[in-house]
Amino acid sequence: MPRISKLLITLGALFYILIIPILEWNVSHVFNPQWPPHAIFHEVWQLFTHIALGIIVLWLVWRKDQIVIPALISCCIMGGVLFSYVISPYVGSSVQTGNISVLILGFELAIVVAAAIVLTSLVAILFTRKRHA
Repeated sequence: MPRISKLLITLGALFYILIIPILEWNVSHVFNPQWPPHAIFHEVWQLFTHIALGIIVLWLVWRKDQIVIPALISCCIMGGVLFSYVISPYVGSSVQTGNISVLILGFELAIVVAAAIVLTSLVAILFTRKRHA
């Protein structure tokens, strides 16, 4: 079971290390001429922070044989997406970019993926806990 936990966490981390930066390092986000410079600053900051944390997650999982802390880091990163989605009506934000808009069960793909990463990270913790029980 620990190998399954490692793979679940790794897949989630690779998403926010590679896929999200690829989707956001373009005119829809980082190079969006309609965004104020300070918003772009925060976007680049967020991308770099998530990449750095993702590398730490992979190091903890594969070099230090840890599951719980890396899984919790992934939950924090992708849980932030879910939190932002929930409060978006109150702060005037949106998950939609015009870049990609795919609905799954009525939810934007980004929300489904974030929820899946949070869920698989929690499952990884459960697999680890059951093994130690």
